[in-house]
Amino acid sequence: MRATDLPAADGSLRRHTFGPAADLPAHAAPATSRLAYAAAHLVADPLRASAAGGPDQIDWDATLRLRHCLWDLGLGVAEAMDTSQRGMGLDWPAARELAHRSLAEARTRDAKVVVGIATDQLGPGTVELAAVRDAYLEQLAEIEGAGGEVVLMASRHLVRAARDADDYLSVYDTVLREAARPVVLHWLGEVFDPALAGYWGHDDPDKAMTVVTDLVAAHTDAVRGIKVSLLDADLERELRRRLPAGVHLFTGDDHHYTDLVAGDGVRHSDALLGAFAVVGRYAAAALARLDEGDEAGFRAILAPTEPLSRLVFAAPTRFYKVGVAWLAYLDGAQDHFRMVGGFETGRSLGHLGDLVRAADAIGLFTDPGATATRAARYFSAHGIG
Repeated sequence: MRATDLPAADGSLRRHTFGPAADLPAHAAPATSRLAYAAAHLVADPLRASAAGGPDQIDWDATLRLRHCLWDLGLGVAEAMDTSQRGMGLDWPAARELAHRSLAEARTRDAKVVVGIATDQLGPGTVELAAVRDAYLEQLAEIEGAGGEVVLMASRHLVRAARDADDYLSVYDTVLREAARPVVLHWLGEVFDPALAGYWGHDDPDKAMTVVTDLVAAHTDAVRGIKVSLLDADLERELRRRLPAGVHLFTGDDHHYTDLVAGDGVRHSDALLGAFAVVGRYAAAALARLDEGDEAGFRAILAPTEPLSRLVFAAPTRFYKVGVAWLAYLDGAQDHFRMVGGFETGRSLGHLGDLVRAADAIGLFTDPGATATRAARYFSAHGIG
């Protein structure tokens, strides 16, 4: 197999010989035992992407091709969320266009999509609680009007505007009463976004969990589920235990998803994961085993992907999108490694080299020779190898 020099995070340069691709299907039917969504990333227009921003940075055709690849695997797509650089290069006008385009594409093949809504049309300064509520309602009406189901994403503006847990409940109560379809709540921890510290009005996770469960209990018919992105498996299991029957817990734990999705024999988590945008073929193959009642086979396929996912989501975790785009480029899913807003500079070249080794260790790359060439050329352009 092809060998090339790759940098490492410790500053060294190491020779790496690529191994064979994993033997996994390229197409699959949607899972029947679990709900599974992959949070998909954006492909930038390489001629326009820069830190200066602007609405013309997205390569729409390439971005939508990625969604079709996930749908081919039987996975749903979680659209316009943090994997798509929401609030980190993707503003509300671009997110709105992305959502409309993705929903239209999904209708051509009866595929699953949920769309994140937030309050990012508001300015960066301090805002009033009523403005946060109205911003949510505006985005809710936009996406539901386009036929979409929503994920009610955590709001940085709400953190600044809310004085206590009652203010959170007031805003969420109003939005949930206005929703025409059941929504997915989203508890995104500060490990992903430091500006969300103290969400639900409490720094103590157990007190915050009480606020969440009270909210869900008051709106069971309006809440399809909650996505939990805290990287705390024990907390997720406890919240899962407290949820009313019929309300799904969608794991956003990109470190421990195998155990959480497998469940404990009584309760399990469904999946809404950025990691599945990277290891989608493994997820599809593993879920097919779980549909057959083969939990051991599910674990045997999916558990080996977790070391790669932990590296992609290593601290500072908000830069995980860099790894998602990097691995997509190396595997030929996009033609370059530029990101909206110049976000690719959030990871070091050594980190990128470590990702190559970790991904190759599980056979992620469908054409290892082509991947080796892409990696060697990219690092060579930066004076390495």
